[in-house]
Amino acid sequence: MTETPLQTTVAAPPVAKRVPTERTHHGDTFVDNYEWLRNKESAEVVEHLKAENAYQEAMTAHQQPLREAIFQEIKGRTQETDLSVPNRKDGWWYYTRSVEGKEYGISCRVLASNTGNPVADWTPPKVEAGVEIPGEEVLLDGNVEAEGQPFFSIGGTAVTVDGHIYAYAVDNSGDERFTLRMKDLRTGEMLPDVIENVFYGVAFSPDGSRVFYTVVDDSWRPYQVKAHILGTPVEQDAIIYQEDDAAMWLGFELSADRRHLVLSIGCSEYSETRLLRFDDYDAGLTTVVSRNERVLYEAEPFLLEDASGASAEQILITHNRNAVNSMVSLIDPSELSKPLSEQHWTTVVEHSDDVRVNGAGVTSTHLLVSVRKDTIERVQVLPLAGLGTPAQGAPVEPAFDEELYTAGVGGSDYEAPVIRLGYTSYFTPSRVYDFVLPTEEQPAGELLLRRESPVLGGYSAADYVATREWAIADDGTRIPLSVLRHASLQQDGTNAGLVYGYGSYEMSMDPGFGIARLSLLDRGIIFVIAHVRGGGELGRHWYEDGKKLRKKNTFTDFIAATDWLAASGWVDPARIAALGGSAGGLLMGAAANLAPEKYAAVVAQVPFVDPLTSVLDPELPLSALEWEEWGNPITDPEAYAYMKSYAPYENVHTARYPKIAAVTSFNDTRVLYVEPAKWVQVLREATTGSEPIVMKIEMEGGHGGASGRYVQWRERAWDYAFIADALGATGLLPGAGLK
Repeated sequence: MTETPLQTTVAAPPVAKRVPTERTHHGDTFVDNYEWLRNKESAEVVEHLKAENAYQEAMTAHQQPLREAIFQEIKGRTQETDLSVPNRKDGWWYYTRSVEGKEYGISCRVLASNTGNPVADWTPPKVEAGVEIPGEEVLLDGNVEAEGQPFFSIGGTAVTVDGHIYAYAVDNSGDERFTLRMKDLRTGEMLPDVIENVFYGVAFSPDGSRVFYTVVDDSWRPYQVKAHILGTPVEQDAIIYQEDDAAMWLGFELSADRRHLVLSIGCSEYSETRLLRFDDYDAGLTTVVSRNERVLYEAEPFLLEDASGASAEQILITHNRNAVNSMVSLIDPSELSKPLSEQHWTTVVEHSDDVRVNGAGVTSTHLLVSVRKDTIERVQVLPLAGLGTPAQGAPVEPAFDEELYTAGVGGSDYEAPVIRLGYTSYFTPSRVYDFVLPTEEQPAGELLLRRESPVLGGYSAADYVATREWAIADDGTRIPLSVLRHASLQQDGTNAGLVYGYGSYEMSMDPGFGIARLSLLDRGIIFVIAHVRGGGELGRHWYEDGKKLRKKNTFTDFIAATDWLAASGWVDPARIAALGGSAGGLLMGAAANLAPEKYAAVVAQVPFVDPLTSVLDPELPLSALEWEEWGNPITDPEAYAYMKSYAPYENVHTARYPKIAAVTSFNDTRVLYVEPAKWVQVLREATTGSEPIVMKIEMEGGHGGASGRYVQWRERAWDYAFIADALGATGLLPGAGLK
């Protein structure tokens, strides 16, 4: 069904003045006419950005009815008054309510019971949407906290083991620097302890006397873990650890049994874990494996019982030592004093060329392993009894009945007889399961469905189809595709198509349900997710083949996916659009330069389109952390030349570019607004076509856009309306849409 997009009054795009700035590295000089737009404190820059928004609004004004229709479809399918499945931690059940008409969630809890029946005690209480239950306590009402604020986001919460003190971190600007506050849940009173400029993550020590948090440096890199003793001046907070290597990221968590603080230091290629024992706090930190060994790993200390019932400290380590796809081993802490080559590591999960081990953890009785096989994330469990010995039990994997799905551990308490699993697929709404851990009486365990997120508006999974297809790259590599469509479509070569991709940081684009996406499928758009190299779908090699000096594989894989769609018989090749965000926005810019003729429209969300300028400046937010992904163009001429050969901003050329929308946020600290602002200027100068190139900038949002669910729904509706309009697919298929 082809429709002609509505025409709008032609408006003149804003033209930024040219202020040539030279950037010279390795004998190469690049003249950047628009680097001056980086000065966000400049009134002239702000006025220019406002002019960009005005132009965008003028050029897309005719899409407003479609945007409103898509927004209403998202809203109409969403149960607005809803709640999460309660999750038990210590003596309480914690959950979140959402209320129709309110932007933010309300965090609540109720007291748990201990009857002596483990499974019954870990069966969540029946909580009804919109119905307050006896004993319910409101921990945090996001709507109250957000009142009068331009932005609201939570960066971490924690409750003391005794359930008395609640800590939460709030961001009111979108720059991902949070204010940490604490509340006495017995009285409802706020504690005087207020800590400014913290980063994601917060945790209490087991005795509740200290709260741990992370601090970022001037480039927004988390580099300090600090401890605040409740009731003392913040100025006295102790630095537990400071990481001075600008290319390393620092984080922390409590071990599963809460006996250790676990510090994680690393990049994408190697890491280091340091442990702090709570029962010997003053002894300081212990290093598991030094970063100098160049091993990429995660470590979890825990107590393991032997055959006699005696407990001994062990360290569970998920690592890539002689194992490109990673494996799981056990280390006795006494081994750590030896050189690595002399240490004895006991294999628990062997390396496999076909299975990527993504992580492992423990409960008091079982080992939990996250693996990826045939692109699909899976969960396996093994009993701790006999672990690392010939008596080690076989892994048990909860069984699901779909081909393309995502399953992962959604939280588990160390002492619980169950683990919480999240499950979703492209057309199965999010489900929450409790998996009863295997026992001798029940060796396969038991999968208990706790909830499937409701989808309103007459939704039926039978109306849609998801298939796995394969594109062939120029070098013969098979690229997995997930192809989603409405079941009523005919393979007649007339439909519209959209190709989505990311392809960086070993992040996998896993199957997941999306209400907003239904609005595109209902308009006859075939949605293709291209699992390109640089992601993690097919193991570590898949990632390695799409980074640094092999990064261009990401882009050519995406073009191959587009070519597959164009030749599939499903779509009209003239009706294909492309969509991607952040590093996927870099992919959009590269694809637009490589093959502008293949796309009717490109939407680049918070796009990383000027990567070379950013990575060359270690003072910019997070730039030094990017060297392991792209190479270090400051010191390496080859890395510089390679990045320069594909950086979207520097490779815009004379061509007939399609409709392009760059969507960004003024306060984004990960991909600065200046990148798309510069990009759209050079695109307009270079294009030989007449299609509009616009930038939509959220002046009060961060990397994820504006806050508030209704605002976010409208942002998604804007993106999708732009695409549908460009593809001439604005009307619903017969019988599709809300019912």
